[in-house]
Amino acid sequence: MFFERVEGGDRAVLVHIDFPESDDREDPQEFEELVVSAGGEPAAFIGGSRSTPHPKYFVGPGKLDEIKAAVASTGADVVLFNHSLSPSQERNVERAVECRVLDRTGLILDIFAQRARTHEGKLQVELAQLQYQSTRLVRGWTHLERQKGGIGLRGPGETQLETDRRLLQARISSIHRRLEKVEKQRNQGRRARSRSDTPTVSLVGYTNAGKSTLFNALTRSEVYAADQLFATLDPTLRRLSIPDMGDIVLADTVGFIRHLPHKLVQAFKATLQETAEADLLLHVIDSADEDRVENIEQVEAVLEEIGSLDIPRLEIFNKIDLLDDFEPAIERDDQGMPVRVWVSAQRGDGLALIQAAIAERLGDDIIAQQLALAPSESALRAALYQQNAVLGEAYDDAGNALLDVRIQKKDLKQLVKHNGLDLERFGLAEPKAFFEH
Repeated sequence: MFFERVEGGDRAVLVHIDFPESDDREDPQEFEELVVSAGGEPAAFIGGSRSTPHPKYFVGPGKLDEIKAAVASTGADVVLFNHSLSPSQERNVERAVECRVLDRTGLILDIFAQRARTHEGKLQVELAQLQYQSTRLVRGWTHLERQKGGIGLRGPGETQLETDRRLLQARISSIHRRLEKVEKQRNQGRRARSRSDTPTVSLVGYTNAGKSTLFNALTRSEVYAADQLFATLDPTLRRLSIPDMGDIVLADTVGFIRHLPHKLVQAFKATLQETAEADLLLHVIDSADEDRVENIEQVEAVLEEIGSLDIPRLEIFNKIDLLDDFEPAIERDDQGMPVRVWVSAQRGDGLALIQAAIAERLGDDIIAQQLALAPSESALRAALYQQNAVLGEAYDDAGNALLDVRIQKKDLKQLVKHNGLDLERFGLAEPKAFFEH
C-alpha cells in the first residue's frame, strides 16, 4: 500500500455530536459497531449537541477539553469522530488533544483496508485512501520549508509536500489505469453471460443484513460471513440452478451503510457495476432490526447514486428466526407477482421460496406440455434430461418418446436450434410479419 495504516493502539475515545436540525444525523450505536468492526476498543464515549459544527474544532471548546481529559484518563491512542471532519479540523483537534484523530470516512476506509482480499478490492481501497489522504498530506510534514539541495540542485527546487503530491497523483493515475483494465475484463464477462442469456441476480442490502450467509446457503459456497459490518467487501459470483428456469449468476456485493462516503462509491464503481447491470436485485433486509425502515431508505439512496433504482427488486426479509412465530412465506402484489420473501438464511428456512420467486420474476413463458420425439431426435431428448426438464416419459406404438417437460420457452428454443431441428415443428417459430404495400 502506498499509505500504510498508522501504527498505534486500539483504545479509542468515541465522539458523537447530535445536530437536531440536520437531515443527515448519524447513528451512535452503528458508530460503535463500526469501531468494534475495525478492531477498536471503545474506552470512552463523548456525546453532545450543537446547532452547527464549530469551524475550527467541529466541537466547542468545552467539549474539546472533555475529549482531552478522556484521552488522558483512558490512555487512548486515537479519537474517532462519527462525522466527516475537514483536514484542518482534524489537525486542530489532533494538536489540542495530542492524540491521533480519525473521522468517520477514515474509519470506514480502515475497515475496508482490513477486509479487501482480491487484487481488485485492494486497488479500490488504496485508491479511496489516496484520494482521502491527498487533502491531508500536510499532517505528516512540519518541515515544508525544506528544499531539495545539493550540487546542481540548488535554488527554489521543490518542497517535500509538492514531491509527495506529485508521487501521489502518479499513483492515483496508475491505479485508475489498472482498474480500467479490470472493468474491461468484467464487461467481457457480462457480455458473455448476456450472449448465453444467463441472467444476473445481485444481493444488495444494508451491511450485516445476512447477504453472505444467504449467498452461502443458496449456492453451497463458503464465502466469509460474520456478524460484523462490512464482512464482505469483494464481489463473489456463483452459478445457481433455479427450478423451472435454468441457470442464473448470483452476485454477493459489499453492504451499504448510512451516508456511505461518495469517494468510496466512486472507488468501488467496478464492483458496484455488478449491481448496476443486474437483471434482478435481491434486497436483503434484517427483519429483526428496529431501524430496518431507515436502512431500506439508505440502500435505496445508494442504488439511486449508482443508477440502479429502476432495476426490479425482490425484498428478502431475513433472520425470521429472531422473530416470534414467523414462518417462511411469499408476499405478492395485486398482480400476483412476488414482492417479498420471509426467510432465515441461518437455519436454511425459505430458500426454496426464494428460488421460486426468482423464477417467477425472471422467468419467461414456461412450457409445460408433452413433446413427441422421434428416435432420430434422441439428441434433443438427452439435452432435455440434462436440463432436468423431463417430468415423465412414455413411448407410443411408433416408437416415439413422449416426454412430459417443464422448461422455459427460450431454453427449449435454444436446444431445438442447437440440435438442428425445425422450430416450427415444436411451435417455437416467431410469427411472420406481413406488410401491405
